Amino acid sequence: MRDSDQLANRLDWGTIVLYLLLVSLGWLNIFAVVYDVQADQSIFDLSLNSGKQLVWIATATLIVTVIMLVDFRFYSSFAYFFYGGIILILIFVLLFGREVAGSKSWFTIGSFRMQPSEFAKFATALAVAKYLSTNNRVFYSLKSQLTLFAIIGLPAILIVLQGDTGTAMVYAAFVLVFYREGFSPLLLGIGIASAILFVLTLFISQVYLIIAVVVTAFLLIGINSRKTKRIISISVAAVAVISLVVSVDFLVTDVLQPHQQNRIKALINPDGDPLGYGWNVTQSKIAIGSGGVWGKGFLQGTQTKFDFVPEQSTDFIFCTIGEEHGWMGSALLIVLFVWLLYRVTIIAERQKSSFARVYGYSVAAILFFHFAVNIGMTIGLFPVIGIPLPFFSYGGSSLWAFTVLLFILLKLDAHRLQMLTR
Repeated sequence: MRDSDQLANRLDWGTIVLYLLLVSLGWLNIFAVVYDVQADQSIFDLSLNSGKQLVWIATATLIVTVIMLVDFRFYSSFAYFFYGGIILILIFVLLFGREVAGSKSWFTIGSFRMQPSEFAKFATALAVAKYLSTNNRVFYSLKSQLTLFAIIGLPAILIVLQGDTGTAMVYAAFVLVFYREGFSPLLLGIGIASAILFVLTLFISQVYLIIAVVVTAFLLIGINSRKTKRIISISVAAVAVISLVVSVDFLVTDVLQPHQQNRIKALINPDGDPLGYGWNVTQSKIAIGSGGVWGKGFLQGTQTKFDFVPEQSTDFIFCTIGEEHGWMGSALLIVLFVWLLYRVTIIAERQKSSFARVYGYSVAAILFFHFAVNIGMTIGLFPVIGIPLPFFSYGGSSLWAFTVLLFILLKLDAHRLQMLTR
C-alpha cells in the first residue's frame, strides 16, 4: 500500500467532514449577506465576497495538501522557527503595515491583504507545545512559568500595539492548556475570579464592592482570629481585590481607546445609545430574533438585505444564520461546533507524545474561545471585540490560519503511533 493510501486511512475523517460542513455553510451564508435579488447575482461571482471566499477555500485545499505531504516531525523540529518568524512578521507589520478599521494589522499588495496576527495563533501553539514537551516539570519552576507566559505574551503584546485587542485576547485561551498540563487549579481559579470581579465592577458601584470586600475580610479574620498566617493571607487578598476594583475605572477611562470604551458601554447598556455605540449589538439581536424558530428562508433575510448589521460577513456572520434559518439553524450550527470541539479534544487526548497532545489542546482552546466569544458578542453576552467565527466568517487570512491550525493536528494524529511517547 502506498504511503498516501496509508495516510488517508489514518486520518480522522469525522473531523474533516465537520470542517467541510462548516466551510461550506459559511460560504453559503456569506453569499446570503451580499446577495441582491434585483442584480441576479451568482455565488461564484468573483466581485462578491462569496466568490472571493471560494478562492480562499480552493487555496486552503492546496495548503492542506502541503501540510499532509510534509513529514510529521517537521512541525516539532521547526516549532521555534515558526514562532520566531511570526514574531518578526508581527514587528514588520507594526512598522510597515496598512491600517484598516483602526488596526494596523495588514500587509497589502494590490487588492490582496493578509493579516499575520491570524497565523500567529498556530505558531504560538507549536512553540507552547514544543516548550512543554521538552520541560517535564515546567509548572514547578518560576523561571519556566515566566518563560511560558512570555511565549504567549509576546505576540499578544505586539498585536495589542497594532490596535487589535480582540485578537490579542485569544491568547488567554492558552491558560486552559496550561491547566490540562499541570498548572495550579488555585491560580486558574484566581484568574477566573479576577475576570468575574472585573465584569461585576462594570455593573456594580465600586463603593458597594469595596464595602462588601472589607466586610467579608473582617468576618473571615474574626473566624480565624487565632491563626496569624490566615489573617495575613486574608488581608493581602482583600487589598489585592480592592486594588483590582479601583484599577478597573482607570483601565476603562484612561487606558482603553474611545471605541473600546464604547464596546464596554454597549455590553453594560446596549439601549443607552441604540443609534450610536449600541447599534451593532442592538441590530444583531433584532436580526437573530426576527428569524423565529425556522427563520425567513435562505436569501430572505430583510435585516441582512438592508445592511442593518455592520460587518455581517465577518464578525456578525452568526446573525445571518439566526435571521434566515431561525432557532433551529442556529442550534444546528452550535451543535456542529460543539461536535468539532469534542472531536479535537478526543484527538488531543489520544496522542502518544506530549508535543501532539499539548498542540491538540491548544487547537481546542483557540477554537473554543473564538466560537464562544463570537457568538456571545452577537447576542450581547460579550463585548464586541472583532474576532471571526472559525471556518465560517469571510476572510482569507482567518480561513487559512484556522485550516493550518486544524490540519497540522490531523497530520500529527495520523502519525501518533510513530511519535515518541513521553
